Amino acid sequence: MVRGRISRLSVRDVRFPTSLGGHGSDAMGGAFPLQHTDPDYSAAYVVLETDAEDGLKGYGITFTLGKGTEVVVCAVNALAPHLLNKDLGDIVGDFRGFYRQLTSDGQLRWIGPEKGVVHLATAAVLNAVWDLWAKQEGKPLWKLLVDMDPRKLVSCLDFRYITDVLTEEEAYEILRKGQVGKKEREEQMLAHGYPAYTTSCAWLGYSDATLKQLCSKALEDGWTRFKVKVGADLQDDIRRCRLIRNMIGPEKTLMMDANQRWDVPEAVEWMAKLAEFKPLWIEEPTSPDDILGHATISKALVPLGIGVATGEQCHNRVIFKQLLQAKALQFLQIDSCRLGSVNENLSVLLMAKKFDIPVCPHAGGVGLCELVQHLIIFDFISVSASLKDRMCEYVDHLHEHFKYPVIIKKASYMPPKDAGYSTEMKEESVKKHQYPDGEVWEKLLAAQVN
Repeated sequence: MVRGRISRLSVRDVRFPTSLGGHGSDAMGGAFPLQHTDPDYSAAYVVLETDAEDGLKGYGITFTLGKGTEVVVCAVNALAPHLLNKDLGDIVGDFRGFYRQLTSDGQLRWIGPEKGVVHLATAAVLNAVWDLWAKQEGKPLWKLLVDMDPRKLVSCLDFRYITDVLTEEEAYEILRKGQVGKKEREEQMLAHGYPAYTTSCAWLGYSDATLKQLCSKALEDGWTRFKVKVGADLQDDIRRCRLIRNMIGPEKTLMMDANQRWDVPEAVEWMAKLAEFKPLWIEEPTSPDDILGHATISKALVPLGIGVATGEQCHNRVIFKQLLQAKALQFLQIDSCRLGSVNENLSVLLMAKKFDIPVCPHAGGVGLCELVQHLIIFDFISVSASLKDRMCEYVDHLHEHFKYPVIIKKASYMPPKDAGYSTEMKEESVKKHQYPDGEVWEKLLAAQVN
């Protein structure tokens, strides 16, 4: 039973100094700046409280890279009036209406619409709402979704701008068909988990020695799917890809990620030179907004047997719709904090099902693994019913700061058992890493001054 009126919304700027270790370094940005050389993995961290006697709180995050988190915090505060003093039952009772209210604010819409900072803020706020709803129902988020009546689930989604590809009735039909064999697939997930791949071994900032050591450890731990960052220097890429391919052998799966580094012709030429290492996909080969560019690259790489993957910086369901229509990707990568929370991600999962394109979520960062595992486990049980060419990214950073961290067994995500969306961070970690007055940042900033 959903209960309580939202009495308080707070948001904090939480940053982790990951740039000190080269974690997260990639080839983003063309010749200047060279790359994401200094990402401080961060989050705008939202807490919702209600007047209900249960004392439960909803926690929501969106992922950022340091500077700019304060801008997202500002946007969250600008959205707050849409939630304060609202009854949680009324919000989830007409979730589509509330989603549209939040994304159609007459003034804030101008700095979107449904993209950029204001959409990241929307994700953080709605992630907190979903966390609270799942907690009140006493279920992990994936289970809340799996158990929900298809009609109810469809009523949470906004189909505006995508009905030319997916109508509400078609979405309902997909979910209705997904009821067949659902129990068996849920049991399969609980027993074996959802297959994952690792990105932790091969950031661009890592030395060859570090890469070898991490790769060796990952192989010992049973990983069979690996992703390497490419795009800054061709000869360096060839050397690093050869090194990792030799270590993992010909049978294991290798993916590559250029983090938007190339122009379209450059992407095709560069990948022709990396094709000998047999990558399953090249991820984000060019600007995330260039739908036709992705389609050109996709078509050119077919003879090489290389797919195109993208989505982590895809603004919204409308861009995903066009990527699917244009046959611009072979692997679709949702992000739990870039799109408008669970609501918008579900509409993308349903479109991907209609186009028969496998979903391989983006994860890592701060809490992205914790959140997206719920969505992809739901996808397998209730939507796609397939694991063919499907896997979920895993990065081994910062999980220790979460109250309910991901559990990986035999290179698979084990379904969370705790109620909620796994979004809640440890209060001690939040206090220490709050920017700029948390203990960690006070020390670092003082050291910079000196």
